[in-house]
Amino acid sequence: MAYFTSVYQSELPHRAKSVFMYLHDRADHNRKCYPAIGTIARELNLSRSTVKRALSDLEKSGYLRKEQRWRENGGKSSNLYFLNSNPQ
Repeated sequence: MAYFTSVYQSELPHRAKSVFMYLHDRADHNRKCYPAIGTIARELNLSRSTVKRALSDLEKSGYLRKEQRWRENGGKSSNLYFLNSNPQ
C-alpha cells in the first residue's frame, strides 16, 4: 500500500490513478510493462481515448515514461512503460 501513497495523494484524475495501478499490477520487477492501449481499455472498461489521456497525465506528472517499441519488420508495437512511484 505504501507504494501508492504518492499516487493517492496526487492531484491526478481518477482515470490516471486507475491506469497507474493497472500498469503496476502488470509490471515486472524492474517496473516495466508493455500492454497495448486497447488491452488496457478493455480490461478497465474505459475508452481508448480515456486511456490515452490517463497515460498523458501520468507522463506529464512524472509517474510514467514510455518508449515506442518496434517489430522486426519495422512496424510499431505496443509502448514500453516504465513506472515511477515517486516523481520529482
